[in-house]
Amino acid sequence: MAGRITKSEEQLRPDPRFKDMVLSKFINCVMQDGKKTRAMRVMYDAMDIIQKRLDKETSPEAPKEAIEVFTMAIENVKPYIEVRSKRIGGANYQVPMQVPKRRQQSLAFRWIITAARSEKGKPMAMCLANELYAAARKEGKAMQTREQTLRMAEANKAFAHFAGPRRG
Repeated sequence: MAGRITKSEEQLRPDPRFKDMVLSKFINCVMQDGKKTRAMRVMYDAMDIIQKRLDKETSPEAPKEAIEVFTMAIENVKPYIEVRSKRIGGANYQVPMQVPKRRQQSLAFRWIITAARSEKGKPMAMCLANELYAAARKEGKAMQTREQTLRMAEANKAFAHFAGPRRG
């Protein structure tokens, strides 16, 4: 059911190290089989790897903290438009629609985590660090997924009039 009210928003606490709510939510998305401690360790190891890279960085406009890289990565990967299938008069159309804020964030999380998990043979922390660092620089698999979504929306712009008024 869309728009259902859950307690998850008010129960969510900021993560212990960075005191960031978005990072806390991301850790919950990384978590598998209810093993939050493992997810936190993976995420913090990834943040440490990113911090080591930032310390070596010589560019003056580069971020100074790992949390800034994480925030930039999420902002860069968030899609503002996507295509949704709509049945009109017996035919299915891919209709481009604006993405609500909450869905933007959850799609960004999902794409980054999926991209990191698809990288085999390396520890998850290393894969996650690489993907977040790449996304902050507008590169990587998660950014490719975003670009592909935007291209689909652009290609189906002709069906935008089927979108109708946005609710929510």
